[in-house]
Amino acid sequence: QVQLVESGGGLVQAGGSLRLSCAASGRTSSSSVMGWFRQAPGKEREFVAAMSWSGGGRSYADSVKGRFTISRDNAKNTVYLQMNSLKPEDTAVYYCAASTTIVTGANDYHYWGQGTQVTVSS
Repeated sequence: QVQLVESGGGLVQAGGSLRLSCAASGRTSSSSVMGWFRQAPGKEREFVAAMSWSGGGRSYADSVKGRFTISRDNAKNTVYLQMNSLKPEDTAVYYCAASTTIVTGANDYHYWGQGTQVTVSS
């Protein structure tokens, strides 16, 4: 089992920045990839970004490329999502998730955090 706990969400004005954190515990060795997803009201959960713990690969959704950066601190078993130039359409609950490969489908992620709300005002 892998436990994931997100933090760092909040309310920010358009153009602002937030950094989300996801602390992993448990059998983290069984999940070599960490991803971020988001879900807005009335919409399906969508892929945002993913990377391997080794740092060998990263993937981003087109909608966040150039604005969001995923990174990790292996010593702390923590993955971050730095979000810059935020837009109202980035408003959603953000979830971190663990997988074994860098993929964009939510069904391929086996462990999920509880989510953290990000609200971007115009």
